Amino acid sequence: MHCLRILRAIGFAEQACHRGQMSLARGLLRPMMAAMPELPEVETVRRGLAPHIEGRRIKRLTLNRPNLRFPFPKNFVAQMEGATLVHFARRAKYLLAEMQSTKGETFFWLSHLGMTGRFILTPPPVDKADKESQTPGVFAHEQAAPVADKHIHVDLDFDDGTHLAFADPRRFGFMDTIDKTPENSPFLARLGPEPLGNDFNEAVLLAAAQGRQTPVKNFLLDQSVVAGLGNIYVCEALFMAGISPRRKAANLGAKRVARLVPEIRNVLARAIAAGGSTLRDFAHEDGAMGYFQHDFKVYGRAGEICSAPHCSASVVRLMQSGRSSFYCPKCQR
Repeated sequence: MHCLRILRAIGFAEQACHRGQMSLARGLLRPMMAAMPELPEVETVRRGLAPHIEGRRIKRLTLNRPNLRFPFPKNFVAQMEGATLVHFARRAKYLLAEMQSTKGETFFWLSHLGMTGRFILTPPPVDKADKESQTPGVFAHEQAAPVADKHIHVDLDFDDGTHLAFADPRRFGFMDTIDKTPENSPFLARLGPEPLGNDFNEAVLLAAAQGRQTPVKNFLLDQSVVAGLGNIYVCEALFMAGISPRRKAANLGAKRVARLVPEIRNVLARAIAAGGSTLRDFAHEDGAMGYFQHDFKVYGRAGEICSAPHCSASVVRLMQSGRSSFYCPKCQR
């Protein structure tokens, strides 16, 4: 399966780390570490697309090139055409569609947006009377720049006339199909609990932290600990919980974990409500850009005065495992 290539890259990077070849390891992992959309961005896309494509049959699928980051799955077009999209979900930072084939068999369509991936939805045509009766909406987001046709790599036409295109100028996104159950995918098999789900709680996080000598920032980015957390929202959650990103996970303790878990949920929920965070190329399915970045407390604010009341310290930036961490050294311990 083509998705094994990314797992091999991770394996080679781990071997390079053990040999002390850190520059080689960073080179192998850099394409996977740079500016990927995080859970709120992916969830925003899911919520925007789901009402338009759930229950719809794919009438035609066109591939405008043979690959994105990896080649498309073998027989991808044949498997997808005629299939019905039963349910459009998210797992961690992946979009995951439950599909029903023309033979009634269940399979799953997995998509990763990469750095610049974007789904562009065009609703079915409406007649003039219906169009004139619609009340214009209030646009709360800045609009993303249009995508050139050469960057549209996948076109899907649904049975009701809805058109869905996938554009990805840098082609770091990818798609895959999974037979029978999502756990059969190597991308999903080792993921931890969803941070907004019932399986993620204080007891689970505290147990996972036992004996872990890694900094809590890196610990939370481990997708086997909790699925879908990324650099931006971990920085923000640690600030809100008053926990230094340098603190070892093993030294969190029950009281800090009791502050951290609800703050992880709160930060993610606020970002989803605000439409995600537009950094570089992320945009909604309709081209609108999120605006949660304007509400960052520490991320990207190095050198600025801490936003906490009665704190005059400056936000500090430090590098941890090749990623920027932002925190207040006075508020976060």
